[in-house]
Amino acid sequence: MAHGYLTRTHSGGTATGRTGLRATAGKYALLPLRVFLGVTFVYAGFDKLTGGTTTLKASGSGSIGELMHSVRDSSAIPALVDLALKSPVGFGYAIAFGEIAVGLGILIGLFGRVAAAGGALISLSLWLTVSWATTPYYYGNDLAYLMAWLPLVLAGTPLLSADAWLAARRRLRTP
Repeated sequence: MAHGYLTRTHSGGTATGRTGLRATAGKYALLPLRVFLGVTFVYAGFDKLTGGTTTLKASGSGSIGELMHSVRDSSAIPALVDLALKSPVGFGYAIAFGEIAVGLGILIGLFGRVAAAGGALISLSLWLTVSWATTPYYYGNDLAYLMAWLPLVLAGTPLLSADAWLAARRRLRTP
């Protein structure tokens, strides 16, 4: 039963003679997500470092310290915010450099699953702290970013990536 789908022949081709447009689209399906998340996280990291969204200061208007104090009582895990408040500037730098590392890792495709897991952890920590009290929940973007990272955690970066290039080199060296 084809039901509008291409049916496979015994030779691996398709009954209609097409050469696998769906297979090609499926192969490249995660690339737009990789580019979006990679560019967004690199931008977010540099934006933090240059004072664009939150100033990396312990206190004062628009500072990371003020933000952490404002979300402390409404977060899912106040102890996580308390930990960040021990050194708000250090926490801000850690998030900024983490975002840059994750963004570059996913764009280049080097240790893609590790980079995606890092992005998921950053998004999870921001969701549980900064955007936890956002109602309705779908107005907060950190949960959506967390969900966007999960396919890359599962699939990695098998195409157009340093991981794919390294895997191909290993296959050539292995007799």
